[in-house]
Amino acid sequence: MKLALDATYSLDRDISGVGVYSCEILDRISRAHPEVSFLFCYRAHRFFKSMRATLPRNARRTLLGESGFGRAWGPWTADLFHGLNQRLPRRRFRHAVATFHDLFVLTGDYSTREFRERFAAQAREAAARADLIIAVSAFTARQVQQLLGVEPARLRVIHHGVRVRADSGSMRERIVLHVGAIQRRKNVLRLVEAFERMPAEWSLVLAGARGYGAEEILERIERSPRRAAINVLGYVTDWQLVELYAKASIFAFPSLDEGFGMPVLDAMASGVPVLSSTRSALPEVCGDAALLVDPTDSDAIAEGLTRLAADCDLRKELRARGLLRAQEFTWANAAAQTWEVYRELLGSALA
Repeated sequence: MKLALDATYSLDRDISGVGVYSCEILDRISRAHPEVSFLFCYRAHRFFKSMRATLPRNARRTLLGESGFGRAWGPWTADLFHGLNQRLPRRRFRHAVATFHDLFVLTGDYSTREFRERFAAQAREAAARADLIIAVSAFTARQVQQLLGVEPARLRVIHHGVRVRADSGSMRERIVLHVGAIQRRKNVLRLVEAFERMPAEWSLVLAGARGYGAEEILERIERSPRRAAINVLGYVTDWQLVELYAKASIFAFPSLDEGFGMPVLDAMASGVPVLSSTRSALPEVCGDAALLVDPTDSDAIAEGLTRLAADCDLRKELRARGLLRAQEFTWANAAAQTWEVYRELLGSALA
């Protein structure tokens, strides 16, 4: 049995949620099933970088083009191909699975026109050709159904797991932490406006690379009357993230559109009380373990932040709820459920 997976996004320089997902699924599934041969496929812009990556014993690498695989393992010998980022090569497969993370490019002005058109075309093609589609949340599954016309029978919801667990016993500081790209979709502009109404002893830390709309947000930060209390870190490493989660007293993630919202779970697992959004997949992920506000209302965000800053008991309650909530999401479960999707298509051929 030979299974092929698109490993391209596991090698992103500033690894995002899709990259984390790719790394976890590739590693956990291949190591859990040594009896299966895996082909890790890399698109041209990542193929040579993949030579530095250590692969599991039962995995080999090959170049993946739009028309198919390279010659490293013979053409089209895989029994199943899994596109880990809502994208499939144009060549037909015996069986194909595609994971959909979000469809924000179809619902808002959150990217360039060129990216929006390219992404939308890839998503529509993958949705039409995949035998089964994995959606990372029920919210994303509904979007795939409604926006791309996919029938529910082809959809499977598999949640992400938790990536970061900080030392929840560390001394907390009066820090509001946001982890995510500095971009329009993440609603950082309104977060900055809301933070300006918090008590003077609090600071805001923004950890994430620059994204679409960053220039407007950074210019607004430079004009902020609280500029000295706003720390823009850019992209941070995993160990830096652990330190940030260990120090923060509030985690703020009032995003406008999320297919899942991985940083929310990381914050909960690290014992940080969470303020998040009433929109997209975030209520599904947060459950009753976060303070949810209307992300389009700067006043509501500010009221939520000031309430958390003033109410130690509320922070303790959300911390306890968050720790329990995070335990419900594991990468081991995500990998096991993904394997069951493969078994649906390949039947008794997989153990």
